[in-house]
Amino acid sequence: MKFKPLKDRVFVSYAEEVEKTQGGLYIPDAAKEKPQKGKVEEIGDDVKSLKKGDTILFDKYSGSKISMEGTDYLILREEDILGVFSK
Repeated sequence: MKFKPLKDRVFVSYAEEVEKTQGGLYIPDAAKEKPQKGKVEEIGDDVKSLKKGDTILFDKYSGSKISMEGTDYLILREEDILGVFSK
């Protein structure tokens, strides 16, 4: 299923979370923080500063979370994105 955000919206998949600490302890789901890093899957027509495939950092409590085909995604406004990671 394809999804195209409108105007200044960005469609983001969450980055993989670390399941255990460096010392080997597993982190339970209840203790995990909300992810703040993701990959841009699609962008709206008004978004000029990002491109598909960029890895971004966004505000912890921003956007709208949706689930499609068993995978969680986030729809953000471009202004909620804090920065882009460079390779």
